[in-house]
Amino acid sequence: MPVVLIAEDDEDIALILSRLLKRAGYTVLHAPDGQRAFELAVAHRPDVLLTDLGMPRMDGLELTRAVREHAELRDMPIVMLSGHLHPGDGEPTAAGVCVVLLKPCPNDKLREVVNELTELGPHGHQGAGSACPARWPVSA
Repeated sequence: MPVVLIAEDDEDIALILSRLLKRAGYTVLHAPDGQRAFELAVAHRPDVLLTDLGMPRMDGLELTRAVREHAELRDMPIVMLSGHLHPGDGEPTAAGVCVVLLKPCPNDKLREVVNELTELGPHGHQGAGSACPARWPVSA
């Protein structure tokens, strides 16, 4: 079973995301802050990291940068789910996030994105030839 690590400090949101992804067939790990999420990522090597932006000890951008700098984690797919970003905000993509979803995000969209990233698997995040969805052209 693919593993998704959820980095989310709001326990209610973490519970909802966990239930949603477990029902979709994923094994779910949860961390209440970015530092703990990084520790779990190093220990368990999840297939996808789903992170909030605003968290204690290490926010979602710091977590993303830490993952991208780690030799064994750098190609991990990362989704950022946040209510504090605006459409077109480039900071998450610059940090190495593959997909940004704005809260509230429909459940089917979240499942679709996690499924696509699981199927894509580990991939590069640098350069024009990158397989990362963040580098793909947007179609109308």
